[in-house]
Amino acid sequence: MSTSDVVEQNPKPDWLDTGDNAWQMTAATLVGLQSVPGLMILYAGIVKSKWAINSAFMAFYAFAAVLLCWVIWAYKIAFGAPMIPGIAGIPGPALSMEFELTRAILPTSGVVANFPMSVMVYFQFVFAAITLVLTAGALLGRMNFKAWIVYVPLWLTFSYSVVAYSLWGGGYLAVLGTLDYSGGYVIHVSSGTAGFVAAWWVGPRLDADREDNRPNNIGSVMVGAGILWLGWNGFNGGDPYAASTDAGVAVLNTNICAATSMLVWTLCDVLYYGKPSVIGAVNGMITGLVAITPAAGFIAGWSAIALGLGSGAVPWASMNIFGKKVAFMRSVDDVLGVFHTHMVAGVIGGCATGIFATRSGCAAFGLTTPGGAIEGNGILVGYQIAGACFVVGWNVVWTSLIMMFIKYVMRIPLRMSEADLLVGDYACHGEEAYVFGEGTSAYVGGTLRGKHIEGVALGEERGGIIMGKSPSGEVVGTSTSGSGGNGTETVSPDVKRD
Repeated sequence: MSTSDVVEQNPKPDWLDTGDNAWQMTAATLVGLQSVPGLMILYAGIVKSKWAINSAFMAFYAFAAVLLCWVIWAYKIAFGAPMIPGIAGIPGPALSMEFELTRAILPTSGVVANFPMSVMVYFQFVFAAITLVLTAGALLGRMNFKAWIVYVPLWLTFSYSVVAYSLWGGGYLAVLGTLDYSGGYVIHVSSGTAGFVAAWWVGPRLDADREDNRPNNIGSVMVGAGILWLGWNGFNGGDPYAASTDAGVAVLNTNICAATSMLVWTLCDVLYYGKPSVIGAVNGMITGLVAITPAAGFIAGWSAIALGLGSGAVPWASMNIFGKKVAFMRSVDDVLGVFHTHMVAGVIGGCATGIFATRSGCAAFGLTTPGGAIEGNGILVGYQIAGACFVVGWNVVWTSLIMMFIKYVMRIPLRMSEADLLVGDYACHGEEAYVFGEGTSAYVGGTLRGKHIEGVALGEERGGIIMGKSPSGEVVGTSTSGSGGNGTETVSPDVKRD
């Protein structure tokens, strides 16, 4: 081989900081784990057992679909050169080797990092993915999966990418001076607003599913919540784009606020309901994590405690009092309450940033902003409110437009049929999460697995017979033997239950 055939290689260019690069990839992985498997496990456990697979699959699909859309066109809408000034970048692929190996830079905002573009693209992807996964929390237990397949890339393109550009990509809100350290607005206000609006468009679950909505596995909810909490160290600790002192501040404040908020929510449950709730504690943890996100590296530790007090109490009241007493709020079936845990908590965190941001915290993040109201810069509160209004308004409009396009133009029903809603996972995916006995399935009437059945599906096959219990208590089944296998017959009530 001649020397002319040898390509000069530089595995460690002068601009590469291996510590920053390693931390950024670690932080991205932590955020990715929050979605897969964190929220997948949480969703599968917090719903009724007949929706465990569908709920986890909505998150799993969104994670994969967002990645492909992100690298083919959406990343550059959010972080590329401007197409519509202040609003969006020029869409395009982020897949060439030359692009992936070059130094990370956000061209409109002028941010430069000491790691390659490939790491920047992946880091920003996991934030985009979790936003769609969080939105799914409002739609569990009834959204047509085919409609969800279409919704994900459309919402990523027209809603998430534009909001990300406006705040992080050097767009309108960034120029205005609105601060969002790690996605309190871009991710949480967006997902909370979009989830609530989408829930209105899709419609509610079955009345029976709303009335009896007990989680099928609180243990798995706790596992998912734990992954979510510790994964937030990467969520907020990765946004300085460096293994810096400010990253350490962000991680510490994140945990302080989450712990305070969880304890406050639990105290509110005890005072109002007379007993502590594990699901309530998880909600309090989440609202603390959400509220600290726009403020994480800007505020001091004492302020993180104060913010935790607010993020535990205000969303609790929003969910348990306002959400239950206002007729319109009750009519919208926001399954996991993402309006309260993400939109309300995100706005609280954003406004608190305007109050508690310190001059030194902003400087450590590389900003010239002279802090918030406690530093004599009260106008920042106004900028934060303006930013929240823009994010809410943009998501209300575009989520509605996307839902109308899917329903009226593509003619895809947003909600499953009543028959599918009765059955759950097996009707949607031909699979069941648990097959331990009658306690794992709902009453069904009609065709189950291709056979006519009336009663509670046990999820068992014995000797070619699918068995169930009729409303009167008689155990019935359908024979799969014989010529047609469609006749209904009475079978022995002596059925083994696991």
